[in-house]
Amino acid sequence: MGFGILKHHLSNPEVRCVALCDVDRPLLEKRAAEVTERQDAAPKLYGDYRKLLENPDLDAVIIGTPDHWHCHMMVDAVQAGKDVYVEKPMANTIGEVNRMAMAARQSRQVVQVGQQQRSNPIFREAVRMVQSGEIGTLRKIDIWANFNYGLGAEVRPDSAVPPGVDYATWLGPAPVRPFNQSRFHGSWRHFWDYGGGMFSDWGVHLVDVALWALDHQLGPRTVQCTAYNNSRVERMRESFDTQTAIFSMDECPITYSMTAGIQRNGPYGDSPYGIAFVGNDATLVVNRNRWELRPEDENAPVRTREDGKESHGAHVRNFLDCIKSRATPDCPPEAGRAAAQFVHTANIAARLQEPMLNFNQKAQRFTGAHSGAANDFLLPNYAKGWKLPKG
Repeated sequence: MGFGILKHHLSNPEVRCVALCDVDRPLLEKRAAEVTERQDAAPKLYGDYRKLLENPDLDAVIIGTPDHWHCHMMVDAVQAGKDVYVEKPMANTIGEVNRMAMAARQSRQVVQVGQQQRSNPIFREAVRMVQSGEIGTLRKIDIWANFNYGLGAEVRPDSAVPPGVDYATWLGPAPVRPFNQSRFHGSWRHFWDYGGGMFSDWGVHLVDVALWALDHQLGPRTVQCTAYNNSRVERMRESFDTQTAIFSMDECPITYSMTAGIQRNGPYGDSPYGIAFVGNDATLVVNRNRWELRPEDENAPVRTREDGKESHGAHVRNFLDCIKSRATPDCPPEAGRAAAQFVHTANIAARLQEPMLNFNQKAQRFTGAHSGAANDFLLPNYAKGWKLPKG
C-alpha cells in the first residue's frame, strides 16, 4: 500500500516526493525511477528510516511497512517533527497503538491512519443515518469479510536472502527467523510477529465504521472469539482461516465473522464484505460502493445509493488539507487505536482458545480469569535490544 498511497499524494500539485526508504534495494530503485519520471526530480534514497527523518526537506512521511514496524517509525517521525500518514492496522499490538496515540498527542503533529473508509461518502452517509435514528433503535451490528487471500501464501522452503535485501532490518524488532519468501512481500501479515492475519487486515476497516457510528473510541468490554483452520488447504500461515468474534458494548453487540478462501457469497447478497446495522425499524447494509436501507415495514420501499469511487484519494486529500490547517484528520490516532484494540483482543482470545476475555478499558489490560496469559500479548515479543519507544 505504501507506493499506492504515495501515488495518491503525488496526484496533488503541492506534493513532491523528496525521499524514499526501503530495505529492498532493487525495489527501492524501481520505485525511485517511477517517482522521478512522474515528478521530473529524483528522490533521495535511504535504507534506514532514521536517516531519512534527519532530512530537513521533509514535512510529512508515509509509513507503508509491515505492521510490526509502524510503532517505532511513527513515534520517531512525530518526535522528529514530521506529520504522518500511517497504514492500518495502526500497529500489531495493543501496547504499541496506545504508545502511538500518546506520542501523537504529545507532539501535536498531524497523524492520519489509513482507514480510508472515513473519507468515503457512502460510509459517511451510513453513519449519519444510524446516528440520526433512520433505522430506529440500534439493536446490533453484524460485520463480515470473506476473501481468498486470507488463506496465506503457498508453502515454500526457507531460502537465502535475495540480493539487495537487508533482511535484518526488515525483521527489526521482530524475533530472528530464517528468510522465507512466503513470509516476505505481500504474505507477512499471516504471521503473528508481523501482522494479525486477514482478521485484523480487513477487521480494522469494518470495525472502525461500527465504532464511528457508535462514537466509541475505547476497546471492547468483553470479547468472545472462536477460530479454526477449516479450509483444509495447506498454506504458509499462523493466523486462522475461519474466525468469529462477539464484542460486548454498552450500546449493542458487534459480531465480526471472517472466512478466508470463500468470497463469492455474503449474508446480504454477493458482496464478500460489509456491515449490517440492525435497527428496530430497518436494517442498513453498507460496503464501499453501496448502502441499502431495508425497512421492517413490508409496504415501505427499499432505498439504495451507489457510488463506485474509491476513497484513498479523498483520504490523502484530507491529510494534506489538515497538514495546512492543523485540523484533526478524518481518521486520527484515537480511531485507529480503538479499531486495532478490537481486532487484537479477538486475536488474543483466539490464540489462547479462551471462550471469553474481559478487557478493562481504563487500565488497558485484561482482567479476571485467563488475564495473565492474555496480558502477555499486550506487547510484542521484541528481539534482543528492542523495546517500546520512549516518550
